[in-house]
Amino acid sequence: MKVGVRLLRVGGRAGQASLAASLPQSVVQSYLEGVKTGVWQLAQALEAVQEAHEALDQAHGLLQGMAELLQTLEPLREQVAQHKQLQALSQLLPRLQAVPAAVAHTQTLIDAQQLLEAYVSLRELEQLQEETWTSLGGLELPIFKGLGPLAEALGQAVEAAVGAAGQLAREDPALLVAAVRVAEVETGRTTSLEQAPRDWRQRCLHALQEGLERVHFGTPLLPGPGTLAGWLEALQVALPAEMATAEALIAPCCPPHYKIVQLWAHTLHSGLRRCLQQFLRGPELGAAEAFTLLHWALRVYPGPEMMGSLELGPEADVSQLEPLLTLENIEQLEATFVSKVRANVVQWLQKALDGEVAEWGREKEPDTDPSGFYHSPMPAIVLQILEENVRLTSLVSESLQQRVHDMALSELGAFLRSFSDALIRFSRDHLRGEAVAPYYVPYLLAALNHQSALSSSVSVLQPDGVASGALAPVEAALEDLQRRICRLVLEALLAELQPLFAALPSRQWLLSPELLDNVCKRTAHFCRDFGRVRNSTVQLLLAEAERTVVLQYLCALMQGRLVCRDAEERNQAAERLLHDAAQLRDLFLDLGLEESFQCTPVLLALRKLLNLRDPTMLGLEVAGLRQQFPDVSEDHISALLDLRGDVSREQRLAALSSLQAAPQPSPPAGRRALFSLVPAPTPAPSSCLPSGPCA
Repeated sequence: MKVGVRLLRVGGRAGQASLAASLPQSVVQSYLEGVKTGVWQLAQALEAVQEAHEALDQAHGLLQGMAELLQTLEPLREQVAQHKQLQALSQLLPRLQAVPAAVAHTQTLIDAQQLLEAYVSLRELEQLQEETWTSLGGLELPIFKGLGPLAEALGQAVEAAVGAAGQLAREDPALLVAAVRVAEVETGRTTSLEQAPRDWRQRCLHALQEGLERVHFGTPLLPGPGTLAGWLEALQVALPAEMATAEALIAPCCPPHYKIVQLWAHTLHSGLRRCLQQFLRGPELGAAEAFTLLHWALRVYPGPEMMGSLELGPEADVSQLEPLLTLENIEQLEATFVSKVRANVVQWLQKALDGEVAEWGREKEPDTDPSGFYHSPMPAIVLQILEENVRLTSLVSESLQQRVHDMALSELGAFLRSFSDALIRFSRDHLRGEAVAPYYVPYLLAALNHQSALSSSVSVLQPDGVASGALAPVEAALEDLQRRICRLVLEALLAELQPLFAALPSRQWLLSPELLDNVCKRTAHFCRDFGRVRNSTVQLLLAEAERTVVLQYLCALMQGRLVCRDAEERNQAAERLLHDAAQLRDLFLDLGLEESFQCTPVLLALRKLLNLRDPTMLGLEVAGLRQQFPDVSEDHISALLDLRGDVSREQRLAALSSLQAAPQPSPPAGRRALFSLVPAPTPAPSSCLPSGPCA
């Protein structure tokens, strides 16, 4: 520092010399005095710093001495602390001596379910523990180790009481109220000895839920095989009663924020849903159980008898409940039900068919109803089996009804095919002589009545809301069955008539009506049982029978077995056609066929062709015949010209050329083909069966 001062002084003289040369003397003098003052002040500051440094060194020495003194006082401090603890302990000693007895007494109160008293005693013990801990500077006494288990025992007692809320609300509501009050007071309370608060409210709510589920959905209570319906019926009574108890008895015992009614509704629903999920993971259900569960879960449970009851009110908040069954559950149950019902339906339908087939070989006519029609319970049984299942599913859901409806139509179609196949086997065995049925035709006619009954009643399988075209495949199958049965009946008629038509036309036929008389008698005898066929079908059957006779008649005419030798025989043939047409007309009118359905007028048209006296006019007559019957062919015309016996080659060619020259006419309205079914000149025995409804 002194060196620095000297430097300043030297610098000062140099500066003075410099300044002296350029500044006035008064200014220089003032500047030098200022510098002198600054140097003096610096010297004073340096001396002060040195003095402070020396004082700090002295203080540091003193502090080191005091630390050594404190080390020597540490045992004394410990003694003081122990003295204070002993003093506090001596003051608390009377109370501490009573702790074991108080713990035992509290446990006794808990065991006696005196929960409020037990809680007060526990709180006093815990307060003493906290006071002792504070007074002893955080020292924990072994005497308080039992308070933790004691508190847990009280919490468990509260849980047990709350878990039996349904029973206590009826038998001892005071105990339930005490348990809830203890849980509420204890919730959120903290002590110096516990870091986390006791959340006894949540334990209480959890105990309410567990107790409720245990009562209704405990493992011993789950439905076993064959007990599902009874279990659901019991729940149908128990759950609404439980909800009523919750609202009337339990809710008043609990704080409003517990929302007891909502808690009960959601807990019961969740428990039931979980229980059903567990149940559905078990063995596959039968049809009855699957239906019962679907109906109960989709209709009964959400209905007015249970969760849809108006008495629940908005506080139950049931609108927020998820469905009792998941979509996968519903799909599983519906598939199970349809599968099981299908198997049962197949068995029932097969049994009904077997019973009907067994009747066909009886040596007695089919049974009749009070109106005299052939009758069998089979159609009613078949439709009842199917209709009951379709109608029953309407109690569950549209989707199940649709699936069962589709199944019913499918199985009815399969049944109709099986019925048709059985009729074919029945006919084959009878005609081959393997199993002759004494009443073959009557049972075929009875089958027609069965088909008619099914057709008129199949609409019962058409529930509301199902597309109207759903029955189309079944209706088509019924029409096919009708044609098949009708065909078999006509084949039987044809088998009886073919030997009689073998002698027609002939000289005997020209001279006597005996041949056609035999045909009419045989036909009338064959058709005598047609009156036992229901009116909706008998007209069709008579029309087809008449058509079969007429076609067989035409087939015989086309065989070329007769050629008229002169005009007299042609006249006889024409008169015979007139007579035969009238006789056949009267025959079928007597049998009940409406005249508008008859096709015998074709014989009158052929009579004109045979009765024509001038062969040169045959072209006009042939053209007129073609207008009436567009399906007549050149072969048919040629066979008829052969029957006349007086047509030259040129006349034949002229007649046939007029047929070729004329445009193909349209068939008259309502007239079915005839000549296209008549082969010429040599038909096969079975080729003269008609086409159309029974072909």
